[in-house]
Amino acid sequence: MIAPLRICLIASSRFPVREPFAGGLEAHTHSLARALVARGHDVSLFAAPGSDASLNIHELPVASFVQSDTARGDVGAHPDAWVQEHHAYLSLMLDLAKTGTDRFDVVHNNSLHYLPVAMADAMALPLVTTLHTPPLSWLESAIRFAPTSAVFAAVSEHTARAWRGTVASTVVLNGIDTTRWVAGPGGGGAIWFGRIVPEKAPHLAIRAAKLAGVPLELAGPALDQGYFADAIAPLLDETITYRGHLQHSDLIRAVGRASVAVVTPRWDEPYGLVAAEAMACGTPVAAFARGALPEIITAESGRLAHPDSVESLATAITEARALDRTQVRERAVQHFSLARMVDDYEALYSRSVARAVAA
Repeated sequence: MIAPLRICLIASSRFPVREPFAGGLEAHTHSLARALVARGHDVSLFAAPGSDASLNIHELPVASFVQSDTARGDVGAHPDAWVQEHHAYLSLMLDLAKTGTDRFDVVHNNSLHYLPVAMADAMALPLVTTLHTPPLSWLESAIRFAPTSAVFAAVSEHTARAWRGTVASTVVLNGIDTTRWVAGPGGGGAIWFGRIVPEKAPHLAIRAAKLAGVPLELAGPALDQGYFADAIAPLLDETITYRGHLQHSDLIRAVGRASVAVVTPRWDEPYGLVAAEAMACGTPVAAFARGALPEIITAESGRLAHPDSVESLATAITEARALDRTQVRERAVQHFSLARMVDDYEALYSRSVARAVAA
């Protein structure tokens, strides 16, 4: 524990930080904000409109903007939404440059936007940025303008290695609230949960579950309606069901009832929050061995399959279902708890503030 801090926590402007969460980034930000407040910190969360009012929300000013016909006719014109997001973060950073030191001790950038990093030197405040993704061109370029005092955290060893050519980072594994994600009875079929989009490839989970002879539930927001209609809906039947975008408590119960959670990224997952959440429920994981998932899933907590191989994933589903659920949950409690993650971030905050004071 450290002395209470006034923390400016910057979230994504694209999706509100509230249940049911649009994705892992929003769930992570919500958990982090609540945990920091519980430890006595004064947290101001700058987030998209419509975020959880129980948090100290400051809505990012995502003002409506429609380009003129002339501007839109420019071959290099950005979409209206890009311009809205740009000005939301520009407004925030200009405000922090003017009055940030009167209100905060440290800024934690938990967004994916480049402006908090590019404009960090304009603030007289220490900045901690979490790298949630593989290197992105805009963020790579922004880091060139970041002050040497800026601190970066990566959500996994895999992500830290990916960014190593651009910036050094401290690994802070994402944490989950293991008092909410509690052990479930298991005994059911398989579950796949997350954003239903092509890069998450739930259609491969369906094919593997059918091959393994295991019923499968899908849960999550269908953000790509075309993909859902073309690749998911035709595969639904009495053994493959779509539960919709569940509230957090309903999702936890569904995951706890499942005998295995299936994780099927077609890209290198920077972390794989759904795997840790499933394990906290005692539910073993069958997943493609991509990105950070081999760091998360061990022999006692799941099985890894060859990327994109439905046959290998079907075998992983069958084998994972037989694992000891107590050991699976223990893996999550020991390594992926929210308390451990907050300890790590408090240490980064403390070092950053001390360095700023000494400068």
